[in-house]
Amino acid sequence: MAAPVAKSGIVYGPNAGHITARREIPRRHTHAKSNNQSTHNKFVRDLVREVAGYAPYERRIMELLKNSRDKRARKLGKKRLGTLRRAKRKVDELSAAIAAARRH
Repeated sequence: MAAPVAKSGIVYGPNAGHITARREIPRRHTHAKSNNQSTHNKFVRDLVREVAGYAPYERRIMELLKNSRDKRARKLGKKRLGTLRRAKRKVDELSAAIAAARRH
């Protein structure tokens, strides 16, 4: 894209247009890369998980993991969550939940 040309204030011509001042808009912070949760956020999520339990697709993934069908579990997660990266993270989370349930 070409550099913007200064407006002339004239209706016609190559630099036509009303003269305006450029606004300096501050850059927004992105939170996509930060994986660390606050302690309160973690507490709330654990509480919601304890009260609401697992979604039906999560229970099905857990059942597949118990039967050593890891690849099928990832494929189901990908279908439900949209990307393989999200599916892998979910499968790891549910595997950890199964391991924690076995420990207790």
